[in-house]
Amino acid sequence: MHAKLTLRLDKELIQSAKSHAAKTGKSLSRIVADYFALLTARPPADEAALTPVVRSLKGALRGAEIDEDDYLRHLEEKYL
Repeated sequence: MHAKLTLRLDKELIQSAKSHAAKTGKSLSRIVADYFALLTARPPADEAALTPVVRSLKGALRGAEIDEDDYLRHLEEKYL
């Protein structure tokens, strides 16, 4: 069963979406329907199974007082 849905979006976003739809050969309705199906089909990230490597690293930096600047300094020291 199909039902009509009205969305209010920014004009530029609508034009971008229409352009994308034309490039992919899909209707805008099909793109929106695919996106909605994807939202409901995918389990939330916290419920997804973690790989063994990620599981071993999870929480490794908990409580550490580092930030993005520390990481950038590390990369500069390592590669420059």
